[in-house]
Amino acid sequence: MLITNAQLITYTDAGIIPDGALLILNGLIQAIGTTRDLIARYPDVAQLDARGQFVMPGNVNAHTHFYGAYARGMAIPGDAPADFPAILRRLWWNLDKALDPEAVRYSALVTIIDAIKSGTTTLFDHHASPNAIDGSLDIIAEAVKTAGMRAALCYEVSDRDGEERTQAGIAENVRFIKASAADSNVRGLFGLHASMTLSDTTLRACVDAVPAHTGFHIHVAEHEADQEDSLSKYGVRVVPRLKAHGILSDRTITAHCVHIDADEMALLQESGVWITHQARSNMNNAVGALAFDTLAARDMKLCLGTDGFFGSMWEEWKAAYFLHKVIHRDPRRANGADVAAAAARNHQLAAQVFGGTFGILEVGARADVIFVDYHPYTPLTPGNLAWHILFGLDASAVTTTIAGGRILMQDRTLLTLDERAIADAAREIAPSVWARYALISGKDS
Repeated sequence: MLITNAQLITYTDAGIIPDGALLILNGLIQAIGTTRDLIARYPDVAQLDARGQFVMPGNVNAHTHFYGAYARGMAIPGDAPADFPAILRRLWWNLDKALDPEAVRYSALVTIIDAIKSGTTTLFDHHASPNAIDGSLDIIAEAVKTAGMRAALCYEVSDRDGEERTQAGIAENVRFIKASAADSNVRGLFGLHASMTLSDTTLRACVDAVPAHTGFHIHVAEHEADQEDSLSKYGVRVVPRLKAHGILSDRTITAHCVHIDADEMALLQESGVWITHQARSNMNNAVGALAFDTLAARDMKLCLGTDGFFGSMWEEWKAAYFLHKVIHRDPRRANGADVAAAAARNHQLAAQVFGGTFGILEVGARADVIFVDYHPYTPLTPGNLAWHILFGLDASAVTTTIAGGRILMQDRTLLTLDERAIADAAREIAPSVWARYALISGKDS
């Protein structure tokens, strides 16, 4: 297709191209220039008129949980959990056990719909369904492919549900990583929950089983409990423990890293891991905030994720921007340029996992683009774009989402998925999911 009449936000030295055009072929950007020039060069190519909207790269979500979708509107029985470990025990570790294959599928579909509508084209998911492990990643992959998105998937290995499920989780990761190795839209990583639910024996088994050139995706020191468990059981903090087991590498994603010390930070930097920051989740769970400015100043591979929260990645930009200011009572914290740099690293992570070029509009880059209906009343330039996103843009401005050259949503109408039918089906099975959750919660109380 030939996208015409666009204001191209290229994220390259070309800056913003007014009245720009993009030629897309075989999932890649094949030409970029002015509308007049490209129409003259490619007169027979079908055109998609952007009608003066901004056209820019689609967003990447570096850490999320599709399986948490059924928590929306669900009440936790009894008094409100007092801390994050209680939230895990009473909400997430009971909800994931309540999921069957159908619930896994619809958890993925409703989350994917929200991503498309908010301009996200690539997702890094971290899945758990202890009573429906085998083939669960295939179910999610099918939803991703039907939608036309990109996603890196993994299964969350943990010892919390017994040895049989631990081994099943390992096997599901290995099977899916191998099965998706040549897939252009879906790839596998090796999922681990967190140090506090993984024994030395299990960590060794995971390292022995992981296919070559594959990264791990693990939660690290989200709460003090992770560090306390590691110190009490193994005599070391979480990051040195993971380092000793061979978990950390430049292909590994470490989510949260809220409660790491300076030595652990140095180890993470030395290992070249990706660190994902989920500001809204950290606020919701009251776990604190990672040392955003310190990591940014050290030029570490700091990314942004949603941790299962629905909504635009731009909302995650805003949450990170504000959280660190209020935590430190310092308006200089989490500068907008540093938040934008973290979001840009999401695209670098996608490029490593899927291959190719992400996050810019230039010849040869992946044709993952979005149309944004935004009418700024002050000048918008490459230099102040981050602040327009932070204080002007939101998901409602996204009108069209394209991934790999395939139109997933046009003029706010989904083309690959039926949102109403999926929502109706998801809502129909919700009572059974909630009933299983309530039964499991009652047994655990």
